[in-house]
Amino acid sequence: MDLSVVPDLTMRGQDDPHGRDTAVRPATVGQLAARVRDLAGCPGEWWRLLGFDPAGPVHVPLDGQTWLTTWPPGPGGTIHAQVSTLIAGELAEVTITARGVTERPLRANRVRVHGGAHALTNPGPAFAVSLHAGAGRPWGLPST
Repeated sequence: MDLSVVPDLTMRGQDDPHGRDTAVRPATVGQLAARVRDLAGCPGEWWRLLGFDPAGPVHVPLDGQTWLTTWPPGPGGTIHAQVSTLIAGELAEVTITARGVTERPLRANRVRVHGGAHALTNPGPAFAVSLHAGAGRPWGLPST
């Protein structure tokens, strides 16, 4: 039995023991969805960071690829996220086509995967809170 490969097998998941650069890959949609689900389940980690502004949405960065958004009642905005979930309140996804405008209500605590930019509005009487992840960040939101 040849045991010369044992050290390489036991190094799996660690930095290259030979000193070669390892490629950094962007998170997959599944990894982003898992991160959003995990963060949504731990509001004690981020609830104190929320800001509420009646003039418009407030974006709060959590880490390099996730952020919270608070939405005042009324007009919303466009989000460029790959994955999102509604934490509290009411949000509707707005779709504009040649046939007209459609608003589809979003359900709380359901992680959604998006193909691109999507418009959201808050039809409810109170603020809404959503959690987003992806490569596209809201305008003015610093990257970490």
